[in-house]
Amino acid sequence: MLAMRIIAGHKEIARAPLPGGRRSVVIGNFDGVHRGHQHVFSIAKEVDPGAQVAVLTFEPHPARVLAPGLAPPLLCTLPRKRELLAACGIDLLIEEPFDAAFAALSPAAFVDEVLVGALQASHVCVGYDFTFGQGRAGTPETLVELLGRYGRKVTVVPPFSVPDPDDPACSIVCSSTRVRQEMAAGRPERAALILGRDPEVEGTVVPGAGRGRTIGVPTANLRPDTEVQPGPGVYAAWAEILDPERRVVARYPAAVNVGCNPTFRASGETGPPGIEAHLILGSAEGDLPPLYGRTLRLGLRARLRGERRFPSVEALVEQIHADIAQAARILERP
Repeated sequence: MLAMRIIAGHKEIARAPLPGGRRSVVIGNFDGVHRGHQHVFSIAKEVDPGAQVAVLTFEPHPARVLAPGLAPPLLCTLPRKRELLAACGIDLLIEEPFDAAFAALSPAAFVDEVLVGALQASHVCVGYDFTFGQGRAGTPETLVELLGRYGRKVTVVPPFSVPDPDDPACSIVCSSTRVRQEMAAGRPERAALILGRDPEVEGTVVPGAGRGRTIGVPTANLRPDTEVQPGPGVYAAWAEILDPERRVVARYPAAVNVGCNPTFRASGETGPPGIEAHLILGSAEGDLPPLYGRTLRLGLRARLRGERRFPSVEALVEQIHADIAQAARILERP
């Protein structure tokens, strides 16, 4: 069970107690719950010690209502976002249903009805690029002005950056967009710098073509629920098997292939990329538990190589065994 309480929108907030009479509210989408988001949560705790820390987020992502063609793919599923927010020490999560009527609220109405009237916010924290209200007319400056009328405080948090290990003179601004870019480019190590953890792909194990078993390297084929997927290639990853309550019941090092298996396709033939993971068993471990229908979470630690066509199945198998050995070596590291 999550210690964090979840409320379905500001109209349901009466069911959430307000201990101590103060509530520090953080507003945003928080896709991926990266280090920049975590920094904002820390600020919300620091500026009003002892206050209940509440996160106001929106379902679905506002862009899916306002501009569906421009809506970004999401870094994590809603259940995973909830888990990550709870791990940040959030007390209360308000998942505001975002529809055309809510989008039509003016900035003043959003402050009056939602932040002050329903949430009883004593303090509000937002990022530097926060916008709100009809036509995204509200800015952090607007928020400061409107909440100031009620004697409520606002903290606007500037961009949060981390050092760039590839260029000590530069830093990386933490953003969900940057994580998506690093994932698409097949750079999980750089995505991890922003996230503060390995980037993840999560989904259900489903039957595949069965080629892995026939060549002596069985794989779990993933039907991903996570919308953002890594670029084609072979990765070292930690594979976590989840139970129906989303508890981790087993964890294995794995070699993961993302791509179209070009060795088994005719030249020029294309198809949707797949994700398959070979879970690496230790010498003292028995067989894997049944995986079909189970939820598998893959935490990508490093990219081993790109996808390529091999001249023969034998050459492919030799490379796969080398990939597995390399993944095992990498995942032995702390």
